[in-house]
Amino acid sequence: MFPARIPTPCYVLEETLLRRNLSLISRVAKEADVEIILAFKAYALHKSFPIFREYIKSSTASSINEARLAYEEMGSLAHTYAPVYKESEFHTIMSCSSHITFNTPTQFERFYPMVKAFSEHSISCGLRINPEYSEVGTDLYNPCAPGSRLGTIADELPYPLPEGIEGLHFHTHCESNSYDLEKTLEIVEDKFARYLPHIKWINMGGGHLMTHKDYDVEHLIGLLKAFKARHPHLHVIMEPGSAFGWQTGYLVTQVLDVVENKGIKTLIMDASFTCHMPDCLEMPYQPAVRGAEKEVSQVHKYQYRIGGNSCLSGDVIGDWFFDHAPEVGDLLIFEDMLHYTTVKTTMFNGIVHPSIYLHKADGNWEEYRTYTYEDYKDRMC
Repeated sequence: MFPARIPTPCYVLEETLLRRNLSLISRVAKEADVEIILAFKAYALHKSFPIFREYIKSSTASSINEARLAYEEMGSLAHTYAPVYKESEFHTIMSCSSHITFNTPTQFERFYPMVKAFSEHSISCGLRINPEYSEVGTDLYNPCAPGSRLGTIADELPYPLPEGIEGLHFHTHCESNSYDLEKTLEIVEDKFARYLPHIKWINMGGGHLMTHKDYDVEHLIGLLKAFKARHPHLHVIMEPGSAFGWQTGYLVTQVLDVVENKGIKTLIMDASFTCHMPDCLEMPYQPAVRGAEKEVSQVHKYQYRIGGNSCLSGDVIGDWFFDHAPEVGDLLIFEDMLHYTTVKTTMFNGIVHPSIYLHKADGNWEEYRTYTYEDYKDRMC
């Protein structure tokens, strides 16, 4: 039951559900003898990192700020990859990283002298490869789409690898299953076969949605074991993001008005799809709404469109059927809103940002963050 004292909109993280995901991910890592780390690009609620540290040790970063978050809040050096690095930021990135993966050989050649001269701790360098194969159907999220700027294809990768390259990294998945990974590994092992004996680690990237109810976890474990049997010298790393935050919480909003235009009734809530659920418009996909259905039935027969509170005309998501006629003041709950959503939010229109709460395993509620006018103002200049 959502407490009346907590204002909406509000992201709610369920500790019990988070621990369920962490336990499963930890089991996969142990049984398959691989390292699974958290990708901040999908989940970065650092106040929950003490819970994470009970199950995993490390994280992956895609920028100087994520690298600092790993070092300062996760308490460990990051596995860092970015499409490009800036010289003015690179020393800080090195200070916060145990692994640095470069997008191209030219990026590696430019920055490797700085890595060699770095003395605070050892850094293992890698290159991102592009196997030119992905099951991802939406180009916006497909890292192997024709002409992709991400990674180096086999025909353009030098052999032997430049001195100092100890690993290879590929990322070809987005909320994918283990059978997609199986196909990808076949291609990687074929196209990059001559490189594998000469590296120490391989990073299989993210997009492995192993906490989905339909994911074949045992197949994944067997697949990883078989890969390691073929390449016993390789340390295997995986860095899913969605899998950690998958179905661990929701976004609570309140209906502020009901607008009717030519028979279409729209519920306007105190949150925004473009500001607070951008993937719903980018992907696009329609989130599950608690108590509502996408198809009409004898029970769910009250049809409404759901709209956000921004001035963007397209800040709406489809039509839904309710078992009653929603009224001003009713709560709308959007399921599965912790991964990616919380890191991609904006303050477009100066709209109030959702607060963030942890619903603890003991039933109590802990405030992680409530946003203010100053948060909006300070983002400007």
